[in-house]
Amino acid sequence: MIEYIKGILTELNPTEAVIEAAGVGYGIAITLPGYSALVGIEVESQKSKVESEEVKLFITEIIREDVHEVYGFVTKAERQLFELLLTVSGVGAATARMIMSAFSAEELRMLIATGNAKAMAKVKGLGPKTAQRI
Repeated sequence: MIEYIKGILTELNPTEAVIEAAGVGYGIAITLPGYSALVGIEVESQKSKVESEEVKLFITEIIREDVHEVYGFVTKAERQLFELLLTVSGVGAATARMIMSAFSAEELRMLIATGNAKAMAKVKGLGPKTAQRI
C-alpha cells in the first residue's frame, strides 16, 4: 500500500492532481477541499523546477480487476474519513469523494455525529437510505 506521494505538482484541476515523483507522473483523484488546499501552489510548468514546491498527498488505492484508482488527501484525517465512508453499504469511491467534496471534514464529522441524514442526502447521488446508513 502507498502511504503518501511526495513530489512536484505538475497539473491541477478540481478533480485531479498530477504529482511527479522520481520521474513518474501520478494522476491522483482529489476532492474540492484538496483542490482548494493545492490551488495556491504553482504548477511546475509555470516555475523553474528548482523553485517548485513539493506537495504531499496521503493516498488510498482502490484496486479491482478492471481498475486501479488512486485518491489523494491533504491530511491523514481526511483520508481516514474517506476510508470510513467506503465501509458503508452503498457508498463507493465516487460517492465518498462527492460527499467529501460537499462538506469539509469537520462538517462531515458533525453531520455523522448528530445523525443529520437530511443534510447528507442533499449530496448528488446520495439517497435518504444511504444517508441514514452513514
